[in-house]
Amino acid sequence: MKSSKLKLLICDDERNTRDALARFFRTRFDVTTAEDGITGINLLQRNNYDLILTDMKMPGADGLCVLDAALKNDPKPTCIVFTAYGSIATAVTAVKRGAFDFVTKPVNLDQLEIVIDRALESRKLKEENRQLKQKLGTETDLSNIIAKSKVMQEIMETVKQVAPTRSTILLSGESGTGKEVIAKAIHKISCRNGAFIPIHCAALPANLLESELFGYEKGAFTGAVDQKPGRFELADNGTLFLDEIGEIDPQVQVKLLRVLETRSFERIGGIESLETSARLISATNRDLKTMVENGDFREDLFYRLDVVNIKLPPLRDRIEDIPILVKHFIDEFAADNIKNIRGISEGALAALCAYSWPGNIRELRNCIERMIVLCRGNSLEIDNVPFNILNQKGSVAGYRPKFMVKNTSTAPQQGTSLDLDQNEKLLIIKALEECGGNRTKAADKLGISRRTLHRRLKEYNL
Repeated sequence: MKSSKLKLLICDDERNTRDALARFFRTRFDVTTAEDGITGINLLQRNNYDLILTDMKMPGADGLCVLDAALKNDPKPTCIVFTAYGSIATAVTAVKRGAFDFVTKPVNLDQLEIVIDRALESRKLKEENRQLKQKLGTETDLSNIIAKSKVMQEIMETVKQVAPTRSTILLSGESGTGKEVIAKAIHKISCRNGAFIPIHCAALPANLLESELFGYEKGAFTGAVDQKPGRFELADNGTLFLDEIGEIDPQVQVKLLRVLETRSFERIGGIESLETSARLISATNRDLKTMVENGDFREDLFYRLDVVNIKLPPLRDRIEDIPILVKHFIDEFAADNIKNIRGISEGALAALCAYSWPGNIRELRNCIERMIVLCRGNSLEIDNVPFNILNQKGSVAGYRPKFMVKNTSTAPQQGTSLDLDQNEKLLIIKALEECGGNRTKAADKLGISRRTLHRRLKEYNL
């Protein structure tokens, strides 16, 4: 009968370490051992493993050789390397080459278990995300979009439908909602063999934006010592992405309209008409219809750009995507900063889900990076959540964390606006009631440390 356990390969030339690890993990994994790197590589060439634990310094073939051999397998196993304190730089190199993390020797089994748990959780998340994208038919095509909410699934269906066409697309939505990510996804599945060329319209003055878009001839103006192709030329048979399209100057609007109508343009200072097959995708966080009504944007250009309008929702309207985004950013920044952080507590995640995120995904990404950098433990806790997020008055409409108090005589009613201190006090009271007064269990339920709970009890005279 085939074993249901994950397959673990341990490569270490120290017999005592190898045997101790094998005994420790045998109840949990299907364990195979290798006494050196060459033996490990031979095993990897004949078998697939889910998890690899390898020492960095071994005779014949070192841990980097084992790592390279492991990552050639399909599916790729999760790799964790062992290193001495004096060889951490080599371990960092291994992480950059694809290892999940490293553990210093002598190996602390409790620490190693934490790293393995985090690695397997990351593996599980990636597999769930892969299956979700496979279900949507976007496993390879939309691999950069991390979302499972209904509204984002509908957007991805629209992306798949419009990508093969030549129609111009207008992406609208608040800043930080991922408009450029969607634009790249559209280009990726459009079957265009040209480049994806982005340009931020708000970052350039009108005269410079014009020369960037259309290029210029030698001698067209002071400083034009050579001919320069514009972005429309560079994006030929590809995609030109104009971010913040609402910021362009009226003169540039006229020229842009002509390109969309004729599929041709002239370089600044030139007389030759150049054709372009570039597909135009534009993005804005402004209301272009209102700008048209106010005379700040050409109406004819607006209708040329607005053939297909994809409006991206703010993060507060797709709360169910926050947990999967948080886990993705934890994996990303924990690896970047060489941190053994395995996840996030329920209380901390609830606080992030209740926040309105005016900066959307960009703000969430920056928040998780800050929390990772400042975290001193193995998990992100409520203490790591920035004060401005915890101190937000009110919360996202309709969101209630799992441990949130129900409708009782002492609990805040749905729709009631209470200040942060009052809500926190009621949550603590309810958690203590549910845990029979056990402070350790109550702290775990709330996602905070026992010390923090003790401090809060003192502050609230409970």
